[in-house]
Amino acid sequence: MSRIHEALKKAEQERAASQGSQIDSSHVGEMPVMDPASVATGVAAAPGPATPAFSSQFTFDTLLARCVSVNWHPDEKTMLFFTKEDHAPGMEEFRTLRSRLYQLREKMPLKKILISSSLPKEGKSFVAANLAQVMVKQHGRRVLLIDGDLRGSRLHQTLGCPNTPGLSNYLMGENDEFAVVQRGPLENLFFVPAGKQVSSPAELVANGRLKFLLNRVESLFDWIIVDSPPAVPVSDASLLANFCDGVLIVVRSEVTPFDMARKARMEFRDKQLLGVVLNGIDSSSSAYSRYYYGYGDQQGDTQG
Repeated sequence: MSRIHEALKKAEQERAASQGSQIDSSHVGEMPVMDPASVATGVAAAPGPATPAFSSQFTFDTLLARCVSVNWHPDEKTMLFFTKEDHAPGMEEFRTLRSRLYQLREKMPLKKILISSSLPKEGKSFVAANLAQVMVKQHGRRVLLIDGDLRGSRLHQTLGCPNTPGLSNYLMGENDEFAVVQRGPLENLFFVPAGKQVSSPAELVANGRLKFLLNRVESLFDWIIVDSPPAVPVSDASLLANFCDGVLIVVRSEVTPFDMARKARMEFRDKQLLGVVLNGIDSSSSAYSRYYYGYGDQQGDTQG
């Protein structure tokens, strides 16, 4: 027993000598930070960009104090709820969509919603942005809007705000969450832009840091709305859907080919499809109720 004790004591002395018997608190901020994707496994991250340090006290007041306040210049032709009007064309349709989502929330856990489409230019970013706006019009509701389209971001243009730093910068470990979250003129609406262009968006989305971010901010918001790339041409939308509670697919009236809409539905076959938003209907020939079709769990592909 004495030899075992002496061996353990010697090993401890050697470890202390090599690392220092005490850590100098003045250099704590210089210590490397573990990649959040590796925390669950306990495996140290591979050499690469250091993950930004995170505040241990992460509350809404902390976010409010440290996020970036930006004077947005939204396009009032498409950003409906930044105007002073209450009954502009399209506003009532988004209120109806909001009501349907709250009805679904009574039946299932629902906070993080992915907005996608089958092809580009079908209106997914328009729907994502206005859905976020109509949500915060209810008193006290907080919404985080995330531009997850790292291939062709548009939300920063319609909101009239900077695109960087943003989600890609966070995913690469260049900025922490406070640096990439913007607060604009609409109370309780927060925005994470797409960030700078990257060469491998799908790999970046799948590196684990987005899931870490969503888990971190989820408790601070009533809704988190993620705008994704189109589902058919690239795999990003399906990857993003893994981190969300449900998916809304946007199709454009008399534009989206039926087979493309079906392919988009199949991309999310293992995900919770909440419904379809039919965009671009001639308001003079159709009632607003046609803008949104809700799917129940039992209806599945029959209406896809």
